[in-house]
Amino acid sequence: MRRRGLFQLHGVGSRQLILEGPVSFDDGGALWDALRPALAQLQPGARATLDLSRVPQADGASMALLVFLRAEAAARGVQLELAGANLEVRQILELYRGDVPPSLPAHARLEGMLAQVGRETLATVAEVRKVFDFVGRSVLEVRGLVSAPRTGRWKDLLPLVERVGVNALPIVLLINFLMGLVMAFQGAVPLQQYGASVFIADLVSLATTRELGPLMTAIILAGRSGAAFAAELGTMTVSEEMDALRTLGFSPWRFLVLPRLLALTLVMPILTLVADVMSIAGGIWVASVALGVGPSAWFSEMRQRMGLWDVFSGLIKATVFGVAIAVVACQQGFATSGGAEGVGRRTTSAVVYSLFAIILLDAGFAVLFQVFGQ
Repeated sequence: MRRRGLFQLHGVGSRQLILEGPVSFDDGGALWDALRPALAQLQPGARATLDLSRVPQADGASMALLVFLRAEAAARGVQLELAGANLEVRQILELYRGDVPPSLPAHARLEGMLAQVGRETLATVAEVRKVFDFVGRSVLEVRGLVSAPRTGRWKDLLPLVERVGVNALPIVLLINFLMGLVMAFQGAVPLQQYGASVFIADLVSLATTRELGPLMTAIILAGRSGAAFAAELGTMTVSEEMDALRTLGFSPWRFLVLPRLLALTLVMPILTLVADVMSIAGGIWVASVALGVGPSAWFSEMRQRMGLWDVFSGLIKATVFGVAIAVVACQQGFATSGGAEGVGRRTTSAVVYSLFAIILLDAGFAVLFQVFGQ
């Protein structure tokens, strides 16, 4: 018997070697000094067995050393078998076995078109159900907040309004100014051909206040604030901060969701109103330069054709769009799983679902306002 470190080697000089005790990286030198001479005593053509049944645990370095010694013995014509290892040691040993070809993952069976459509449909229905569940929970939390206002996280509201509204103001102003400019340029040529240049004011003003102002502002905030909300809450979910809040007795809805929901709801109509002004300013600039329609003629025509309802209907749309963006973004953040990849996936989904909700709501408002107008 020879002893090295924490392990023991029995049967030195025979063809039945028994390794006893745990082996690790620190025992590598002693294991080499014990086994190599014992194997060197065997003649070419001999068969030997190294019994590992008494090894309770081992690491990858020690098992790699055993595999190397077996390969070295095989080069001299000695066949060494590593036998008797328990499940844990055997799993580590299998990683270094050169005689076992690496297993390749089986090719996934290709799905048919109907199967793919069905699977995606069921996944979409499940996501929609989760969104409605989240909406219901948010309504209950809002009702609880109204009955107990002191339980709200009010000090987060102003910083969120600054992030969502004030910081988004430059991009909203620029995009909507350019939209008004583009609309006026596109309408200038056909209106000029029919001698109706002054109607460019009606085209830009009505299209902006009724449709493009709230729509473009909502799209900007969906890609900017919605994605940020989903990423923040998703990171908190995968890092178990949500569970920590629940453990401490705080409601994640009141603590995280409702401030963001209220901030977007307050900011969207204000940004939309500013966006309307900037879009009309872009149209006035083009009308003055390209069509000879000055600001006085523009405002005179706009007062005749545009009423308060045109502006107010756009603000109603903007408010609902803000609620939809906040709900979808926060729900996607709460549904995040799978680490950093899951955060990225849910952030993308938040933007996509928010845009889909905006278009769907806009179509619904178009039908509703048409019926209401009649």
